[in-house]
Amino acid sequence: MLQFTVNDKLCTRCGLCAADCPARIITQAGKALPAIRPDQEAECLQCQHCLAICPAAAISILGRKPEDSLPLAGNSFPRLDQMTLFVRGRRSIRQYKDENVDPVLIKQLLAALANVPTGVNNRTLTFTVIDDKAVMHRLRKKVLAALAAAGLAGRIPERFKYLQEAPPAYDEHKVDIIFRGAPHALVVAAPADAPCPGEDVALTLAYFDLLAQSARLGTVWWGMLKMFLEVLPDMKPLFGLAPRHRHYYGMLFGLPAIHYPRTVQRDDAATVRRVTL
Repeated sequence: MLQFTVNDKLCTRCGLCAADCPARIITQAGKALPAIRPDQEAECLQCQHCLAICPAAAISILGRKPEDSLPLAGNSFPRLDQMTLFVRGRRSIRQYKDENVDPVLIKQLLAALANVPTGVNNRTLTFTVIDDKAVMHRLRKKVLAALAAAGLAGRIPERFKYLQEAPPAYDEHKVDIIFRGAPHALVVAAPADAPCPGEDVALTLAYFDLLAQSARLGTVWWGMLKMFLEVLPDMKPLFGLAPRHRHYYGMLFGLPAIHYPRTVQRDDAATVRRVTL
């Protein structure tokens, strides 16, 4: 049941909800209230566009009421110059303070992250968070010990030989090339039968990257996670990964121990081509 309801006293019959419905299942004509036929409810993408676009706050759906949404105005979003500086200035952080991030902040970030777009609004992502540096430390020791054993047994493929350096680097020099000394991590996974599983994972982590850095946290894309889990697949459940999660990636985060006082200069790093007809 969609619980699609329209407040008769507030609705102006403007037709915006019907015109903006991606599934085209909302009908509204003349003085009639907007409606969805029962036999078309299964076609709803559950995007809540109807709730969001109604200027009179007359529409509720899926048990969500418009008064519980955050209001938006013309100045609600950052300006282009602010976002430009943000994108130019964000850096991958590989040095972290040995401190836990406030759990309230982590919860706030993950709640916001649940609003990221997914292909066909599928929303079947799984977020696995390591929110305690003590847990992260135990995971680090477990992974490094398993990598050391895999190396001695000759079970690390040539393309991942770099991983063999991780245990001695940490044991002898306290250099953490796998976890980067980060106190926290987020692993995002999508089921293989999602419409766009790889894209959903990458886009979600990109959003988290920007959300976390706007909260003055440091982040770095965790490619090492993919590498060591290829060598140690039995450890996947420790990171919230089930057999159906063939598409996943991770991000390390925490309070940065460093500060970059300026942006870099690489506006020419991409090839730009124009389409002409």
